[in-house]
Amino acid sequence: MILVMLGTQNNSFHRLLEKLDELINKKIIKEKVIVQAGYTKYKSKNMEIFDLIPRNKLEEYQKEANYIITHGGVGSIISSLKLDKKVIAVPRKHEYHEHVNNHQSEIVELFQSKGYIIGIKEVEELEDAVLKISNFIPKKYELNNQKMINIVDKFISENIK
Repeated sequence: MILVMLGTQNNSFHRLLEKLDELINKKIIKEKVIVQAGYTKYKSKNMEIFDLIPRNKLEEYQKEANYIITHGGVGSIISSLKLDKKVIAVPRKHEYHEHVNNHQSEIVELFQSKGYIIGIKEVEELEDAVLKISNFIPKKYELNNQKMINIVDKFISENIK
């Protein structure tokens, strides 16, 4: 099973779900896909979509998932890494009215550069990331990695106003 986490931003992230539908139809993705969609309203016969999933049930899905595809939210990424899950992260983009700015691109790039995740810049790169995920060996995320926490805290305080 693949878990898709779109967070709870009050903006849609249709682009990602449309690409996932395409990859399922092309048989690139053959597993069951469960989506925590937040405010993204999307209908699909290929995926099981929930608006919000209670935290304990979401964690169960995270534990069961073979890998997780998530938006570029720090909470979604870190909660998945804490469970030693392989993660593909796709940033929401300001230019598509998916977020207030492009901070998720920088967050995804940071986690990617540390070797924790497969981070992509655009949904068009998702097929390649899905094909690579089975061979991807992520660097072990250190829960008490104060340096990473400081970097993320600094980034947030400097870029989110």
